[in-house]
Amino acid sequence: MEGIVVSINISDKKGQKKKPVERARITMEGIKGDAHAGRWHRQISLLAEESIEKMRKKGLQIGYGDFAENITTKGINLAELKVGQRLKIGNEVIIEVTQIGKKCHDDCEIKRLTGECVMPKEGIFARVIAGGTIRVGDNITVMK
Repeated sequence: MEGIVVSINISDKKGQKKKPVERARITMEGIKGDAHAGRWHRQISLLAEESIEKMRKKGLQIGYGDFAENITTKGINLAELKVGQRLKIGNEVIIEVTQIGKKCHDDCEIKRLTGECVMPKEGIFARVIAGGTIRVGDNITVMK
């Protein structure tokens, strides 16, 4: 299964929307400059553009990073991945899925507006296995 990186998003504080950047350095703690980087199991979050599109069809005007996802993907059904599966991004970076979905916090703006949020069911979290640089447009390959 293959897809592409549609957007890379970072923020310097937790609990806020992330801003798109063209490329990012991935270290063994996550995305350099992102508030969620650290020595834990949720270093990088991913959400598919297809999931974001579901919310746009409900009338929301939302962009990449609005769900606080670090990497917006296209072409891979992230929710079908299993914990422990690895993804190769670009030529260098390898991440391992550590969690599928998460509990939506009570003050989630999207959940308040629409009654639901896609991140709890369709977003995934990963830890870094091999670092490097990723760019918008890079291929993502699901490894065995």
